[in-house]
Amino acid sequence: MHLLQSGVSLDMIRDFLGHVDAKTTQIYARANLEMKRNALEKISEPSPVQTIPCWQQNKDLLDWLRSL
Repeated sequence: MHLLQSGVSLDMIRDFLGHVDAKTTQIYARANLEMKRNALEKISEPSPVQTIPCWQQNKDLLDWLRSL
């Protein structure tokens, strides 16, 4: 688990442990609840709000659109 937490790829860990199948090594990835929690927290963070200019207040633009 420490190797996985340090960012070592699952394939390298598989080779290091001598596992034939990566599925065996994935057990370590599934067992690490702290990494799961961190990943879920990252994706659940709200995205930064971007201000969008209000085009309805742009009189020149509105006049141009009406002229079409």
